[in-house]
Amino acid sequence: MINREDMLELTRRMTPTRTCFDRIAGAYISDMGEIEDTFNIHFGKLPGAEKTRNLKLAKTIPFSKTNEQLKEYTFAERVQGKDSVWMLLQAVQQCGLKNDALMEILYEQMADAYPVEHRFAVYVFHGVYDIPVKAKDGESMWESEEVYDFIICTISPMEDEYQPAEPVFGFLYPAFSDRSPDRNRIDIYHANPDVLEEGLLYKITGRV
Repeated sequence: MINREDMLELTRRMTPTRTCFDRIAGAYISDMGEIEDTFNIHFGKLPGAEKTRNLKLAKTIPFSKTNEQLKEYTFAERVQGKDSVWMLLQAVQQCGLKNDALMEILYEQMADAYPVEHRFAVYVFHGVYDIPVKAKDGESMWESEEVYDFIICTISPMEDEYQPAEPVFGFLYPAFSDRSPDRNRIDIYHANPDVLEEGLLYKITGRV
């Protein structure tokens, strides 16, 4: 089960003036499932309006209804081997989105698992959060207990040529479990929890 307070703790560092994100990358996918265009930029270099708009996209995932829209999954053992999406996610997270070849592989994997007949966008955010030590009374202290290095991915239909609508699917990796990263788990978001994107879910976790 995902702790709602853990997710809210993350979102408090997702504001224009106090953001934990250092990079954003993405791809625009055609209605034929082909990559039309990509981008990869330091998050701090975005204009103010774009920064706010993209933060809203990213926050959709941790700010959603926990254990309803956002659920935690373990990776099936058979998808944890070489050339798996599990390994790919770790590589993307560890390079901080700076490897364009890895990013393109991720976009291709997502497009392959999401065969819709309309254009959509895949956005990926890289963040680093210094997890503060909590005192016995629950108040945060200044000292950093651990660093949570993570990625958020969103998949959205397009509102116009380069403007994605609200995400219909997304994930937070590694899972933020007990205020600590868990690389064997992933938090997956569905805008409509009654209609699962089974292709994406299976592609990522090996489970449906």
